[in-house]
Amino acid sequence: MKKRAVTLGLIQSTPVSDFNDNLARSAALVEKAAKKGAQIICLPELYRSPYFPQKDKLDAARFAEPIPGESTQAFSRIAKRHGVVIAVPLFEKAGARFYNSVAVLDADGKLLDTYRKIHIPHDPLFYEKSYFEPGDRGFKVFKTRFGNFSVLICYDQWFPEAARSCKLAGAELLFYPTAIGYIKGYRAPEGDWREAWMTIQRGHAIANSIHVAPVNRVGGEGELRFWGTSFVADAFGNVVKQGSLSKEEIVIAKVDLSTNASVGEGWGFMRNRRPEAYAALVKR
Repeated sequence: MKKRAVTLGLIQSTPVSDFNDNLARSAALVEKAAKKGAQIICLPELYRSPYFPQKDKLDAARFAEPIPGESTQAFSRIAKRHGVVIAVPLFEKAGARFYNSVAVLDADGKLLDTYRKIHIPHDPLFYEKSYFEPGDRGFKVFKTRFGNFSVLICYDQWFPEAARSCKLAGAELLFYPTAIGYIKGYRAPEGDWREAWMTIQRGHAIANSIHVAPVNRVGGEGELRFWGTSFVADAFGNVVKQGSLSKEEIVIAKVDLSTNASVGEGWGFMRNRRPEAYAALVKR
């Protein structure tokens, strides 16, 4: 089978409180990734703001913007200039509603579509239901110059149904822009959250014979210490490249999307599905 090589760029960044500074700094990192050879580049969840949902019911409207808007215009210019695809996760204002969203720009700078986060958590330090409506557009497959991929956002990553839905719709790669970390002074009795986070996403790769690329923020904000560790796993869950726990960086990984088919054929997970037995999955 002919190789389908593509180079991914994951922007593991540390957003600050300044809305405009985050745009400028992130744009510089994306340009740097493009110059390093990245063809599809993804920023972390809510790239342009601090992680404000760790506080409940703040006035965070100043961090929201429309799609299309300032972010998509800025990254559209970069995408066109360098011939790269860019996934831009941001706090979307859509009329009177607000969403945790990602806009995707193709390599010609064209805005393709927007995915709105479907699974919204609401826990201490992750009060997202106070800010975001559940996504209302379903799962998306973005058909770009360098491949067809889906973007799922942070808490979506714990749901196997989301990954499988994207695979069945034709995704060859799953990006997971994320804002997740440890709570200062808290030791989880169930074990290491970061290890579980990596394990479940590698599991999605294996179960669906698909590449996955989680992109996490890094650094301390309030009571949270974001653990970075942005990584790329191949279609059998092998970690191809991994970022650090503590520093801002660009993770560059070259992958071969043709291996999705060979791995999938070997294990037969799609071929041997029994949809008629899965009715309980769509019941409340």
